[in-house]
Amino acid sequence: MSAPIRLGIVGMGGFAGSHHTAIARLEEKGHARLICTCDPNAAAFTGEQQGWKLAQRGVRIFQDYRTMLETCHAQLDLLVVPTPIQLHAEMHAAATALGLPVYLEKPPTLDHAELERMIANDARARKSSVVGFNFIIERLRLSLKERLLAGEFGAIRGATLAALWPRPASYFARNNWAGRLLAPDGRIVLDSCFGNAMAHFVHNLLFWTGGPDLLSWAQLAAVRAELYRAHAIEGADTFFVETDTTSGITMRFALTHACTGASSHCEMVLCDKAVIRYSVGRDLEIRWNDGRVERTPLEPFDALQANHLDYFRYLRGESPRPATTLADSRPFVALNDLAHVSSGRIAPIPPALVTGVRDEKEQKDYLDVAGMKSAQEAFLVRGVWPGANGWERAAGDVATPADLARFHDVVRAMAGK
Repeated sequence: MSAPIRLGIVGMGGFAGSHHTAIARLEEKGHARLICTCDPNAAAFTGEQQGWKLAQRGVRIFQDYRTMLETCHAQLDLLVVPTPIQLHAEMHAAATALGLPVYLEKPPTLDHAELERMIANDARARKSSVVGFNFIIERLRLSLKERLLAGEFGAIRGATLAALWPRPASYFARNNWAGRLLAPDGRIVLDSCFGNAMAHFVHNLLFWTGGPDLLSWAQLAAVRAELYRAHAIEGADTFFVETDTTSGITMRFALTHACTGASSHCEMVLCDKAVIRYSVGRDLEIRWNDGRVERTPLEPFDALQANHLDYFRYLRGESPRPATTLADSRPFVALNDLAHVSSGRIAPIPPALVTGVRDEKEQKDYLDVAGMKSAQEAFLVRGVWPGANGWERAAGDVATPADLARFHDVVRAMAGK
């Protein structure tokens, strides 16, 4: 076995804890070695530190990531950054200035201009950074993309993403940037179902419609969007987005946190010869126009461990590139930004449609929107916008990549700044 990859992790709370758990398991197998970690509130995670056996593993603990990098960078092969969105750019800049590549949790940023600065900074590192859009490396997904590129299903005519992920009111109070357009210090956040929680699936749909290479993503020509909120938050909890690609494919996205019940999501690709349904964690279904049906269950997939291992192979020179680079993230970030520009405002979901639901078992409060599933279906299948069915507004204005120049002004106006 090759020498273990040496790394540091920024943070202990939130999703950083999942990275700690994944790396501890990889360390047990000889794939990795955690050299250092940091958290400004490290003392609050004593129990977690014991669970991860940081002392027994000889892991150095710091309060500030800059001190950690200054002290330990010569011992590291990479830095893992699973921190709040608005901190990614500065931490990536600090690591790459020392030549270190970064495993960045998704999204890398939700500010297209900041992304360009990150891409430029990444050239300073010894290797390219990776963005943790976890599902790109699924073997079944990659083999299906190869079949799409080979033309087995005929031309792609469209693609859709439907997703309902219930989130309680406490989710939007989990920190001081949840559900916000801007962080308290004024930096762009745009925390939402589209840009953050379900960003994996949005990126996946762009992957299906990209070409001609296997690891390629759709390029945007135009975006139309309606953004809504049911929760008392600054940002949007419900997105209806349509985009045309430069290759002539129309994609539609309908995502919400304003719902109850089990979470659901489905990526669909509409081709001349077949309709493909891909449900992460469940199965792949291909319905051919001639009546044939292929169903394939997805194999068990530990996303964090698998993605770390995939990146380790790249760092060792065993594969030519990371699964998703910062440059590969351009279509996703641009789509999120242009959705805000197109919508221009975040409209309230009509209060008469919104019902509070108390989950006594969880002791959590949810909001449910009457007719949400039917509104999603009408949009995804027939292109009928919620604004045409009694919601507050009509479809958003068309926004093109040239309109990214207006993005910052639009977001600050949305936030009342």
